[in-house]
Amino acid sequence: MIQLIINGQPQHFAPPISVTQLIEQLALRDKRIAIECNGEIIPRSKFSEQLLADGDQLEVVIAVGGG
Repeated sequence: MIQLIINGQPQHFAPPISVTQLIEQLALRDKRIAIECNGEIIPRSKFSEQLLADGDQLEVVIAVGGG
């Protein structure tokens, strides 16, 4: 298992895990989100190829519509 820090909270996942797989496991697949890994924003086009490593710190931001 690897530990990822997601929005300040440690969570454990079986490796290997890509950003796309993480999104599915967090039930965020149909949400408009932005993900930052260790201080760098990951482009949506790279989600499937970006593998996460033990200790990575992620910030997941969900866009909310409003007016």
